[in-house]
Amino acid sequence: MGDYCSYCERQIETHLAVEHVQPKDPVPALRNEWTNFLLGCVNCNSVKGDTLLVLADFIWPDTENTLSAVEYKVGGLVEARSTLAPAMQAKAQQTIALVGLDKYPGNPGREPSNADLRWQRRFEAWQMAEWCRKQVEDNDTEQVRNLVVEVAKGRGMFSIFWTVFQGDIDLRRRLREAFSGTSYACFDANEELISRPGGQV
Repeated sequence: MGDYCSYCERQIETHLAVEHVQPKDPVPALRNEWTNFLLGCVNCNSVKGDTLLVLADFIWPDTENTLSAVEYKVGGLVEARSTLAPAMQAKAQQTIALVGLDKYPGNPGREPSNADLRWQRRFEAWQMAEWCRKQVEDNDTEQVRNLVVEVAKGRGMFSIFWTVFQGDIDLRRRLREAFSGTSYACFDANEELISRPGGQV
């Protein structure tokens, strides 16, 4: 999977957490069940907490094409994709709220704690992706394209880089191949989003 949070996608340098999809205390039978594990950062893991969930009410990164369900906006804001059917849009929004991806300064009732800088990391990643796009526009060489991929891998936030490089099939392909754990089945030959086989989206 690489060292990226399954939910917020940032690179986890320290405090890596094995995230239990269904929490281990209310469902002890799933405590050591491999299919109940995801990789999570300490923020996403703690915000999600240990509430028992109806799994079908959410969109999970190991079984769905979450990039088809979640849209990244300028500045790194995260929203349910507006083109989804209402029921799927509700699931996407519930998933965003479950792990607190809607926590950012100025969002009433969803202000982040001082220790939760995910919003800032997304903002910085968006700026870095825009800067990388400008470098490619100014000097489109193999070396610059390779550098962009290395910058993205070091930052994390695959979805932000993929969004910013809309229309650049080659760079989208390079990014997808560079981020281990990204399901190839979620993209077509032109690196556009398709439903994940067996998933809802």
